[in-house]
Amino acid sequence: MAVITGAAVGDALGGATEGWTPEQIEQRHGGRVTGIVGPWYPNWRDARPIAPYHKGDGHITDDTLMTRAIVEVYAKRRAHLDAYAMAEDLVPLMMGEPRWVPELESTALLLQRVFLAEKWIVTRLHYGHADPREAGVGNVVNCGAAMYVAPVGIANAGDPGGAYAEAIDLTGAHQSSYGREAAGVLAAMVAAAVAPGATLADVTDAGLRVAHDGTAAALGAVAREFADGVPPRTDDEERELARRVRETVAPFDSVGPHYREMSLDARRPSRTKSIEELPAALGFVLGHRGDYRGAVLAAVNYGRDADSIASMAGALCAGLGGAAAVPAEWLAAVSEASRMDLRETGLLMASAAADILRADRERALARAAALDALTAPGAVPIGGPA
Repeated sequence: MAVITGAAVGDALGGATEGWTPEQIEQRHGGRVTGIVGPWYPNWRDARPIAPYHKGDGHITDDTLMTRAIVEVYAKRRAHLDAYAMAEDLVPLMMGEPRWVPELESTALLLQRVFLAEKWIVTRLHYGHADPREAGVGNVVNCGAAMYVAPVGIANAGDPGGAYAEAIDLTGAHQSSYGREAAGVLAAMVAAAVAPGATLADVTDAGLRVAHDGTAAALGAVAREFADGVPPRTDDEERELARRVRETVAPFDSVGPHYREMSLDARRPSRTKSIEELPAALGFVLGHRGDYRGAVLAAVNYGRDADSIASMAGALCAGLGGAAAVPAEWLAAVSEASRMDLRETGLLMASAAADILRADRERALARAAALDALTAPGAVPIGGPA
């Protein structure tokens, strides 16, 4: 419940500032954002025809809507997921089951709200009949898979390697390159965060152990830059933290300095690049030493892809701190404004994960017994009898 609610609240707070710079955010809101705020444009329905969404006012975005859909797939299967689960169960949810979409203030299909990179899932799997394991190839490389992957970490609680492998398989139907890699790494970090007695160092180490290429380089740079230090105590110190995060992440970010005017190499496959959102989220989590409120608000005021950054930071901090880490007043307001019982979504995932973990334990015991038999004295050696 902590991970699901923590991610959703971060998503809702960050939606109001997505796409803007820290300076623009402070100018628009008369200083740093400290909680739920209204939409950037009062005439949100007409201000940006390409995105007629009511962001702000505690509304969750597509990050949480997609997360809820993945939770529903886990609740149906009550087993680990793979790319075929995306084709067989997620796609029908996206294109066939209307639900309340807060940013549209209406009931609609999830497919009608998500970004083009997520519409790709339906295009490739339902209409293109692509092999689910390869359907993500050719898509925009972005944070779209990482933004909903936290449930995979819960289903593999305490097993970062297993979470990474499952997320890489699952999101092959959606993403490729560093977009897919980020999903695997975030799932591993969530799995580490929810293990009993986990520390911030455990979460960071889990990410670094499984990461590859530009994602590994970006996370390593962030881990070194924010390995220690005192959390910000003033607005100026918060601004300095944001500046350092951006400076550390920028060499690995393909989008470039202007979020709404992306570079020509933006969101293309690469061995050297990383999505910005995951290392930025880790930077704010480390900068605030795992404090939920501090890390989420730092992400909200960072701008750029603020909803996804705040959602990832929120998932990790809440995983470490438990449900009590998520401010109750924010959770209540977001749940009411979004017409979604976020605690119920958390409990649904917890129920599915409990069944998955019990089955994992039974398989592990059976495997251990088989290994004991295979390696016992007198067992037939590899290659047959001597």
